[in-house]
Amino acid sequence: AHIPLIHGPDGAKLSKRHGALGIAAYRDMGFLPEALRNYLLRLGWSHGDDEIISTEQAIAWFDLPAIGRGPARFDMAKLTSLNGHYMRMSDDDDLAARVRPFLERALDRPIDDAETARLRQAMPGLKERAKTLAELAQNAVFYFLKRPLVLDKKLTALMDDAARHHLAALVALLQEAPNWDAASLEALVRDYAARAGLGLGKIAQPLRAALTASSTSPGIFDVMAVLGRAESVGRLQDQLANADATPNIGRHRPDSAVKTAT
Repeated sequence: AHIPLIHGPDGAKLSKRHGALGIAAYRDMGFLPEALRNYLLRLGWSHGDDEIISTEQAIAWFDLPAIGRGPARFDMAKLTSLNGHYMRMSDDDDLAARVRPFLERALDRPIDDAETARLRQAMPGLKERAKTLAELAQNAVFYFLKRPLVLDKKLTALMDDAARHHLAALVALLQEAPNWDAASLEALVRDYAARAGLGLGKIAQPLRAALTASSTSPGIFDVMAVLGRAESVGRLQDQLANADATPNIGRHRPDSAVKTAT
């Protein structure tokens, strides 16, 4: 059987100028073997309209007449999207084991058993937002940063007098929270925001900044559940302990204080 050539996105024969790489390079970029097999198989062969084809299905279904006659185009965006699908469908324990080397390279240090357990716990939220193991590892870094977290100028701007006041009030509530899970934490923060006459975003933005040193992350209540009470409260207290934090809290206007629940 004739196997068709693989072309680049421009329709020309795939070559180094298209960034053609060896298999090891795709592994190092964080592509899963099963995703790469699926994608390469579909470049020259088809099974009806099926796009997601497991290795087991490929073995059972493959036949020579279904090999394509014309050249196929290698599309990195499609491969990346397919890899993201396989990651989302992966078992959390297996995916955590696969991403661990990428995370350790990103952190430039090994992670211990407790951190490995944290990575596993964070996996449901992390894998929904990443398309390669390298991207997932980078998105996970904030869970393993050593305190105190350093905020950039944009995030520091979120930590104004009002934000510090509300975070200080939340710290007191979080220290006494009877349950530490995402649903309970969301209910606690929503209740505080409602009593303060604020939208949730006014609380969630500085909360995310203080806990992750980023403006984007998995759901902030999922993040808090993964970090645990001690680490979450500690990160918040670190930001409140900045040189100018305590005076700012003291100068917060009384009219924005939390209303007493009735």
